[in-house]
Amino acid sequence: MIPFKLTDELLEQVQTLISESKDAELRTLMKEFHYADIAEIANELDEEEATYIIKLLDSEKTSDAITELDEDVREAILNNLSPKEIADELEELDTDDAADIVGELPKELVKEVISEIEDRDHAKDIVDLLRYDEDTAGGLMAKELVKVNENWTVTRCVKEMRTQAEEVTRVHSIYVIDDEEKLKGRLSLKDLLTVSTETHIREVYIPKVDYVNVNEKPEEVAKIMQKYDLEAIPVVDEIGRLVGRITIDDIVDVIRDEAERDYQLAAGISQDVEADDTIWELTRARLPWLILGLFGGAAAAVIMGGFEEMFKKYTVLFLFTPLIAAMAGNVGVQSSAIIVQGLANDDIKGSIGNRLIKEMLLALLNGIILSALLLLFTWIWKGDFMTAMAISISLIAVIVVAGFIGTFIPLFLDKRGIDPAIATGPFITTSNDIFGILIYFWIAKLILGL
Repeated sequence: MIPFKLTDELLEQVQTLISESKDAELRTLMKEFHYADIAEIANELDEEEATYIIKLLDSEKTSDAITELDEDVREAILNNLSPKEIADELEELDTDDAADIVGELPKELVKEVISEIEDRDHAKDIVDLLRYDEDTAGGLMAKELVKVNENWTVTRCVKEMRTQAEEVTRVHSIYVIDDEEKLKGRLSLKDLLTVSTETHIREVYIPKVDYVNVNEKPEEVAKIMQKYDLEAIPVVDEIGRLVGRITIDDIVDVIRDEAERDYQLAAGISQDVEADDTIWELTRARLPWLILGLFGGAAAAVIMGGFEEMFKKYTVLFLFTPLIAAMAGNVGVQSSAIIVQGLANDDIKGSIGNRLIKEMLLALLNGIILSALLLLFTWIWKGDFMTAMAISISLIAVIVVAGFIGTFIPLFLDKRGIDPAIATGPFITTSNDIFGILIYFWIAKLILGL
């Protein structure tokens, strides 16, 4: 299969068919496209054109395409659909995707849309999912799954599985429950096929099964599924009843969203924004960290002002100020990035003290090597060994302190339940600039006897 690529020619062809109302040709063109490709096309069209395509094609295809649309495009299209048309789309979706879309609708429209869904069980499941916070496993799960009772015989089990599987897009696992709907374990198809038809499920099911609670954070669910290489994981309520399952496609979305959020935090963007957002929204997201950088720069300038007399005698110290500040920021960001990544992957083991000692020893080794190179360069360039020594020793101290700050802050934030990703980028860079310059001039002053 050749990967889809949206070209200007294809987009122009689609727009021409829409403007000329050539529905049959447009259906034929779209027939071979994956729903994700249709969403990509719709994202590039204007509101009326995108809505035209959604209304023209079968809900079996457009329902999944709607879930892949950009949020603003999806909102515009849903505003142009009637409650009945929205309900038709929802009936083709798994309950988790349907609940996500319903959750984006205006409150006054939700009840009307739900009432238009003909499959009442499907509607009930959607409503049930809406009561969970979207930032929990309950808000992430789908109701579609295959479950069997431990008291059933193999014969009845197979019969019930056939009926349930009709409503499930992909069967990852077969879960075993008791009469109270509590999760007991999972069932192996191999075991099911190799035992007597009159054997009871309780005699053959596997009691060991990984699961999560409805209130578990999506990030924790992602870690569990990643650790045990799971394609799906069951979700239980507070008393252990099986209420749904989370599949790998939903977890991929969680991982992607978390990565995007951490990347934005590291870049000094405090809100979730996209390139197409308004100038005001982008400004609000970026301005707080820029203000922090401004005050950090002002603080550094004040510190440098306190060593004005030293500048007059040792002008060369001023020339190396940008280097010291840059090295402090770079080392701090490197240290914090490694720690944040380790925390995200659960790779950080042991006490904070041991981790700090390790990172400071690493910073010390790097500092000695870099300082030796700087000492040689400065001595050859300026011919003043004591000044070169002062600058080099200062660099060692700055690098060690920067490594300490870059390691300690994300570990501290994580212990306090704050996203450690905020400790990378501008926060670390600004703090290390200030401390770096202060340490640099203080040590230089001490060594040069000023």
